[in-house]
Amino acid sequence: MNRHILGLTLLLACAGGATLLPATPTRAEGAQVKCDLSYKLEGWSLLYKHAEGSGTITCNNGQRANVKITLVGGGLTAGKYRIDNGKGEISKVHGIADVYGDYVQAGAEAGVVKSGTVQLLTKGTTSLALSGTGEGVNLGISVGKFSINER
Repeated sequence: MNRHILGLTLLLACAGGATLLPATPTRAEGAQVKCDLSYKLEGWSLLYKHAEGSGTITCNNGQRANVKITLVGGGLTAGKYRIDNGKGEISKVHGIADVYGDYVQAGAEAGVVKSGTVQLLTKGTTSLALSGTGEGVNLGISVGKFSINER
């Protein structure tokens, strides 16, 4: 047995009694929460891309919040669009506070009259998978920032 481990064992034994140390992280530290986003978004692009909307986040731990959504970016894009029934799945969070902030967005858009979107965005280790359908005309590729803030 390693003498450092043996010394620690003897020190704990001499301290008078048993001390239980957790072998794994506590439940609160390791808990993963799943959050869903329902949203509406309306925007336009002509080299510069801008969209605003609102939504509701609901988490499986009972937390819920109304949010404001903004999307800004640029690229080779042109169009005007609206997403009415957007859905998002947010993973790798420990609570609703981890959802807020800026996500990196990159995408290719193509649609006339009825348009759709499917994107995977990231913010550190947090992932946001978006999908939605709506109306408009949009064409191009872009990069930008998708922000979720408290409303």
